[in-house]
Amino acid sequence: MRKYPLKVAKSLETRKQEHAFRNLGNCSSLIDFSSNDYLGIAASKEVFWKSHEILLENSILQNGATGSRLLSGNHKLYEIAEKAIAKFHETEAALIFNSGYDANVGIFSSIPKRNDIILYDEFVHASIRDGISMGKAKAYKFRHNDLSDLRRIAKKVTDTNDDAEVFVVTEAVFSMDGDSPNFETMLTYAEEQGFFLIIDEAHSVGVDGTNGSGLVQKMAFQERIFARIVTFGKALGAHGAAVLGSEVLRDYLINFARSFIYTTALPPHALATVIASYEYLQNSAEVEKLNKRIHFFQSEVQKMTFKDLFLESDSAIHCCILPGNEKVKAVSARLKKEGFDVKAILSPTVSPGKERLRICLHSFNSEEEISRLLFLINTFVK
Repeated sequence: MRKYPLKVAKSLETRKQEHAFRNLGNCSSLIDFSSNDYLGIAASKEVFWKSHEILLENSILQNGATGSRLLSGNHKLYEIAEKAIAKFHETEAALIFNSGYDANVGIFSSIPKRNDIILYDEFVHASIRDGISMGKAKAYKFRHNDLSDLRRIAKKVTDTNDDAEVFVVTEAVFSMDGDSPNFETMLTYAEEQGFFLIIDEAHSVGVDGTNGSGLVQKMAFQERIFARIVTFGKALGAHGAAVLGSEVLRDYLINFARSFIYTTALPPHALATVIASYEYLQNSAEVEKLNKRIHFFQSEVQKMTFKDLFLESDSAIHCCILPGNEKVKAVSARLKKEGFDVKAILSPTVSPGKERLRICLHSFNSEEEISRLLFLINTFVK
């Protein structure tokens, strides 16, 4: 009797031949230029002990949530966290999901209905694509950050469907490119057409805006967005996510988002960490430090002979394009030997020919480390 289908083994072998086989790595002591922990909160002792205090203050001595939020798992830290998040992000309501993946799957599988239309940037996260594929709406992708292509496709698909609700989907900061759309133009267009704009702010919160409130609030667009997704696993150093929007949106997701309804709630200590992390954001200089590191990195790149290999970015994510899985893996391995953790992003995660080094900057990276890293990349690329 076979232990697994032959197609499973064949798929794995193909990945190996394409130098795209993935392995789970171990935590390392290398200099971190790869994690999403932009502000160092994941390792913050201050946040760790504050989380403990929050549990004690609320007399919570409990490990698990015991069930979904609609059954037995809606412990009181949820209300505290959601009210604090809504206030911080200047929105009417917030609803916490177990992860950014769950939040996106919940939104896109439940809100757009049959014959509705979703127009999404071709580079949106896999969780958005998966949510769309689980729903019944018609979906069309437009070229990355290309408003003219969005207009072209929208005109083509809406001319014959006057009754459709139309949702435009993009990200504040794209995780594999580090760039952002022209929000002002896109939002104005969506409002003119009566479309609903949904923005994933996973890599913007903690980096942009006052106290890291995000790019949408930095541009004062929070009252004009149908839905925002903020995640806690990046700059906030915690776990989970929240959908921001109206009370009606919150009520709808509680009733219809299957990834919310049919899953065990987050344990109390996870929510305590989220609350502590948001408090830390408002009383810390780490966001300012991070932005100084970003500006320093940009200035250093301009001095390098290989600057044309970098994608333009004002975020904490910077990418050096090195075509070919084998080539980019080799450079990443050489950096590792020099003590730097910089991940190679391979196809099919990105398009063939667009393989890259993905450099994540942090408030705790020193200017000396940044300069040394860029010197080494410059040397290895040559």
